[in-house]
Order: sequence, then C-alpha cells, then structure tokens
Amino acid sequence: MPDQTYPPQHSVKIALTNACPRCGKDKMFTGFLTIPPACTACGLDYSFADAGDGPVVFIIMIVGFIVVGLGLYVEVNYQPPYWIHALIWGPLTITLGLGLMRPFKGWLIAQQFKHKAREGRLHDVED
Repeated sequence: MPDQTYPPQHSVKIALTNACPRCGKDKMFTGFLTIPPACTACGLDYSFADAGDGPVVFIIMIVGFIVVGLGLYVEVNYQPPYWIHALIWGPLTITLGLGLMRPFKGWLIAQQFKHKAREGRLHDVED
C-alpha cells in the first residue's frame, strides 16, 4: 500500500480519536501508551514515533496551573483542613495527568509524522 495517497489528517483529531496519523483508521496505541510496530490498516512504520518526555512537560504545566489555581481559590475562600486539600487535589492531579497523557502523546506523534521529524543528527553517518 505504499503507492496509495492519504488525505492529510488533523493532529488534534488524531490525538483525540487514537487514530493512525497517516490513514486515520487504525488505532495508534495498543495499550495505555504502547505503540505497535506498524499500522495494520495502512502499514505506516511507527519507528519514527518518539514523543519522549514531551507530553509530560505539557501535562505538568497544564495540570499544575489548574490544581494550584483551584487549591489557592479553595484555601482563600473556604479555608478547609489540609486533609481535605489532600483528599481533593491528590486524586484530581492523578486523574488529569493520566487522562491527558494519551491525547498529548498522540498529538506529538501526529506532529512528528506531519512535519517528518526524525532523530537529530549533526551529519550523515555511514555504517
């Protein structure tokens, strides 16, 4: 199927639907964050896909902003005991962090595919 052309896919749609960045049909993740070797629908080799710690950086910033902002608001306005804060913000932090992990990793992999990003090299190495 390499000679077949595929319409461009929107990166956010790919991230939210867990779809292949080339064909948009098959699932990108086989486990929670496990990427298969290739797409079973179009044969796209996922060896280029390396999101690394990129999704985690975005998630720390977003979840931190939300949880700290809400925690400060609740503390200033209601002044609950500290155990209430732990009861509320601990599970919220974990839920938001895990809930955003797949979409952000999918989005970064879709961006890598769209922009043909590969591992950085200073010069071509012949082995």
